[in-house]
Amino acid sequence: MIMKNKAFTLIELLVAMSVFVLIVASSSGLLVSGLRIQRRSVAYQQLLDQTSYLAEYMSRAIRMAKKDISGVCTGTAKLNYSFTGQCLKFVNYQGQCQQFCLEGNRLKDGNGVYLTSGGLSVSAFSVVFSGETQSDDIQPKVGLSLSIQGKENSTINIQTTISQRNLDVRK
Repeated sequence: MIMKNKAFTLIELLVAMSVFVLIVASSSGLLVSGLRIQRRSVAYQQLLDQTSYLAEYMSRAIRMAKKDISGVCTGTAKLNYSFTGQCLKFVNYQGQCQQFCLEGNRLKDGNGVYLTSGGLSVSAFSVVFSGETQSDDIQPKVGLSLSIQGKENSTINIQTTISQRNLDVRK
């Protein structure tokens, strides 16, 4: 009686190992790719959340601005807003001078509180006015433009126009 050896050949082992390595490599590639996509998605969501908060906070304050009758805040009497260098200045609803300034790559309010986290970089901050003087019959508006970059090379560009809540036209 002849007994057959029930062992694997070297070629069978190499083929099995090659198939196993291909399955593991493709699975780990999918896992790494999924983690990378998830990290980008979380970074973009954080950027969107912080930018949304910043835009809402600034819009609310700008909308409630009052005319600077004395010119102490804006630098010129009877202006609603002024933008000098990198600072937007106006008199808030409480009658206090309020400002939003770009310092380095972060936005700061007049109290020295940063409005953007250290993980964000504000690369552009510009303001355009219409109707800010009493020499026209246009409701005061502020055109606000921001370009903010977050982690993982995510960028958001915001451009909005905010009109003053209280009617402020000459009669």
